[in-house]
Amino acid sequence: MTIANPVALSGAAAVAARPDVGPLRVMGIVNATPDSLWSGNRHHTVERAIAAGRAMFELGAWAVDVGGESTRPGAEPVSVDEELDRIVPVVSALAAVGTVSVDTRHAEVAEEAVRAGASIINDVSGSLADVAARLGVGYVGMHSHTVPVLPGVYPHYDDVTADVAAHLRSLGEVAHEGGAAPVWIDPGIGFGKSLKDNIELLRRLPALCSLGFPVLLGVSRKSFLGELTGRAVADRLAGSLAVVAPAWSAGVDVIRVHDVAETLDTIAVLEAVWDGRGDGRSR
Repeated sequence: MTIANPVALSGAAAVAARPDVGPLRVMGIVNATPDSLWSGNRHHTVERAIAAGRAMFELGAWAVDVGGESTRPGAEPVSVDEELDRIVPVVSALAAVGTVSVDTRHAEVAEEAVRAGASIINDVSGSLADVAARLGVGYVGMHSHTVPVLPGVYPHYDDVTADVAAHLRSLGEVAHEGGAAPVWIDPGIGFGKSLKDNIELLRRLPALCSLGFPVLLGVSRKSFLGELTGRAVADRLAGSLAVVAPAWSAGVDVIRVHDVAETLDTIAVLEAVWDGRGDGRSR
């Protein structure tokens, strides 16, 4: 039997080890909508959305992200008033439990959610940096082509990572210099990107994590996983969890997910194997 070279094994471990940037944190997705990507995360009533968010906090989520308008491919836009009706009471209730982010592209919704207790604006449009700066709250700036996503419409990128990185660096600087804090950047997997583009961005996560802003990543149950695996949305948990490993290794700060418990379990195993902690979850 051939015994593996211990030097080679040591080198492999060094490649996989996470940078010294703290633990990978989990943000749970709370969709206060009837038409979101996955039926398992559609909460038709305020009460159901609040219960879902509380359950995520109990499971160990660092934060929950509350949205009232679906951005899935082909989703129908909703009015600002309807979006407010869906999310403000949810944000208000959950802010008493833990850190709450509001997932929106509308300034009026972001402002009302912050008044209700949200401390982070998760801006899927990349257009609300000035709002977060003015309010002095956390900001997630995402790269997107269209919101909601137009099915099958992908712009041409000469170099998708370079193009996305340039946009995110500029967006992050505007938010930071204006007074938003903290500031995260999100490459917007699935938002105006082909399968090839999405895979390339995931391969080059270390480059995105070196832009000077912490990275928030959302891949949970998205369409590109269905393209890769042939699985329907309800069956994409394994594919979603597979992306946790490269995200963890690259130094991503926050991963936004539907499945909080399973993601935390995955992170615990990665930490035990590669960081040598072996002491269970870091919350």
